Amino acid sequence: MTWINENFLKLQAGYLFPEIGRRRRAFAAAHPEAKIVSMGIGDVTQPLAPTVVEAMKRAVEEMGRAESFRGYDDSGIGYEFLREAIRANDYKARGVDIDIDEIIVSDGAKCDTGNMQEIFGLDNIVAVSDPVYPVYVDTNVMAGRTGGPEGQGRYEGIVYMPCTEEDDFVPEPPAEEVDLVYLCFPNNPTGAVATKEQLAKWVDYARRNKAIILFDAAYEAFIRDPAIPHSIYEVDGAKEVAIEFRSFSKTAGFTGVRCAFTIVPKQLKAYKKDGGVVEVGPIWKRRHCTKFNGVSYVTQAGAAAIHTKEGRKQVKKTIDLYMGNAKLIRQTLGEIGYTVYGGVNAPYIWLKTPDGVSSWEFFDMLLNKAHVVGTPGAGFGSAGEGFLRLTAFGQPENVKEALERIKAIS
Repeated sequence: MTWINENFLKLQAGYLFPEIGRRRRAFAAAHPEAKIVSMGIGDVTQPLAPTVVEAMKRAVEEMGRAESFRGYDDSGIGYEFLREAIRANDYKARGVDIDIDEIIVSDGAKCDTGNMQEIFGLDNIVAVSDPVYPVYVDTNVMAGRTGGPEGQGRYEGIVYMPCTEEDDFVPEPPAEEVDLVYLCFPNNPTGAVATKEQLAKWVDYARRNKAIILFDAAYEAFIRDPAIPHSIYEVDGAKEVAIEFRSFSKTAGFTGVRCAFTIVPKQLKAYKKDGGVVEVGPIWKRRHCTKFNGVSYVTQAGAAAIHTKEGRKQVKKTIDLYMGNAKLIRQTLGEIGYTVYGGVNAPYIWLKTPDGVSSWEFFDMLLNKAHVVGTPGAGFGSAGEGFLRLTAFGQPENVKEALERIKAIS
């Protein structure tokens, strides 16, 4: 007899984005004449930067010649040329000293944030923001680190930290001790950012409690305010308590190419049951290289091109386009009476639904009346009820059309 992992059976409803896709397909089938504008799932629309494309073409040509062909990446954690470009441009340029061997290249921040929990014991107490990116919660449920469902998307055994309008959607450290803390800034879904002082509170908390912060910085390239940190390592002491995740997906349009990286500092330690201290980095590398054969050479060559002078200029142009969309969404919705958050240092806009209208009801109303797709806030947790997430990743002309439709039904 083969036993199933019953932790998977704890998962509540369907995963958020497939459910959105199901409702969208059902509407499209019933209304084939309707032009649907998607501002829901955060996929990008702009093509890869020309510099990236050319670098990948050259890499493909190299792969077509015996003398320059490459197979497995012997290091397993990414080619040195890419890791050095990351170290110099993403960290040293901001005054942060990261060792090249602390950078582990992967095929996505979503994978890394979900897989990282595997190297930690099941009796660790996990804390997450509410609303929260579902992967942080669901992967811990699958692993068996939680109890059963509590309703409203919550699970027993997880510490939830509500993020509300009153606290600008930035959680305070909990009163109780926890072991693993998931933080995401700029935040998905609320678009909130954390100041250096706010992040310092978390670093102090983690140091006091010997906890580890899993810091998702996938959207740092969208930060416009020079006072807002791009990396948690800009806070003193963070290397002792934090793992940072980065992605090329939204930064440079790599959602269909797949490349990301994780920073695990050498100073970061965890503990054995006998009180012994263990360096976390080698454990993650062992897990990574055991289950993953590395990102393709062609992809890594394209990622490295992002860090060239021309590559940075071209990527910034794309990010500016998306942030122009975000500004237009904020202004337009504000003018017609909606309360909106985010969209200033992040590509997400957190829209408050009209009084008495639930997140899914508002989703259905926009889909059926305006043919516009958003993401219901309730899908990100109970504190997301009463909100809808919109993304700025659309084509500008489609964003303008969607906003005109929303104005027409408001």
